[in-house]
Amino acid sequence: MKEMLHIQNLTKYYGKIRGIENLDLTLNTGDIYGFIGPNGSGKSTTIRSIMHLINKNSGKVFVNGQEFLKDDLETKKIIGYLPSEISLYDDMAVREILNYHESFYNNIHSRRQELVKKLQLDEKKKIEDLSLGNLKKLGIVLALMHKPKLVILDEPTSGLDPVMQKIFFDILKEEKEKGTTILYSTHILSEVSKICDRVGIVKDGHLIHETTIDDLRKKNFNFLTVSSKDITKIKKELDLPIVYEDKDTIKLKNNLEINLVLKKLSNYKLDKLLIEDPTLEDLFLHYYN
Repeated sequence: MKEMLHIQNLTKYYGKIRGIENLDLTLNTGDIYGFIGPNGSGKSTTIRSIMHLINKNSGKVFVNGQEFLKDDLETKKIIGYLPSEISLYDDMAVREILNYHESFYNNIHSRRQELVKKLQLDEKKKIEDLSLGNLKKLGIVLALMHKPKLVILDEPTSGLDPVMQKIFFDILKEEKEKGTTILYSTHILSEVSKICDRVGIVKDGHLIHETTIDDLRKKNFNFLTVSSKDITKIKKELDLPIVYEDKDTIKLKNNLEINLVLKKLSNYKLDKLLIEDPTLEDLFLHYYN
């Protein structure tokens, strides 16, 4: 697979405060890559450094095999970018903003019309009159209408209602089928499982774990909820991390083979036994901790 985006040893400090440090990341053509972590973990700093919106301390960014420099206009033409917070000229109409963006490219009017229709965007409205959701829809159109090869999305669904989120995800899946590469930065884990092929987990400015969605879902642990009058003995017998405990009921984080657990529990009278797979949020916290 051809590399579309390669980040090499990217470092950005705000004075003495670390934004990101020695971050390496590679996206192949056609990837939808989930860049996940809580607010403040370094996601937006990485994206702004890629886009040259802030000056990095060190490191290099390569797009389509070439180093991406600040004044590289040709590379900028093949990138679509949606910031987490959209700021546009309030006194302009949506149509005027789209016309202005369209003037820099050739033969993109039909794609613009297609996106405007799908996202149900009113071109007659002024920017200042747009709700947060409609402003985000405008940002999506601006990011995608020029048919970019690389799309960088920073918290793209904030403000979108569930119906519009579904439409947006369908648009991204169509982009993937065309071979578009997408860096999808979010702290909302449920979104990642819907559209991403691979994920990278960011913590304190470092990429701490990288995997595919399928591998992330392959459980290397589960949760046991046990109710029994012998709960004190069971807790000692299993010797597993406690998630929750209340009187005769205990919830444990289990990494033992399930047949071994059942064998150990067979020595006790149980009132209830529940075995649950971890959610995506549980898996995220597992790696984060």
